[in-house]
Amino acid sequence: MPAESHDDLIAHLVRSSPLSAGEATRVVAEVLGYFAESAEAFVRRRHAELQRRGLTNDRIFEQVSAELAVRRVAPPALSIRQLRRIVYG
Repeated sequence: MPAESHDDLIAHLVRSSPLSAGEATRVVAEVLGYFAESAEAFVRRRHAELQRRGLTNDRIFEQVSAELAVRRVAPPALSIRQLRRIVYG
């Protein structure tokens, strides 16, 4: 959904923060994009990020599972096996 359709939110951010209208529009677009990420894309992204930090797959999949459960629009619960299939096919 484009940020332009969220004019009330953008106006609120401009009134209540030091953001300009352009900055507020960009922030809204970023937040909407973040929450629009599919569960599969989130799992792949977080797996890669945590793997780069040196975590083992066992720890990564536990953490990703916990993070999925508290996402704003949480997807259905995924088993560790389902998480592995998303990453490795």
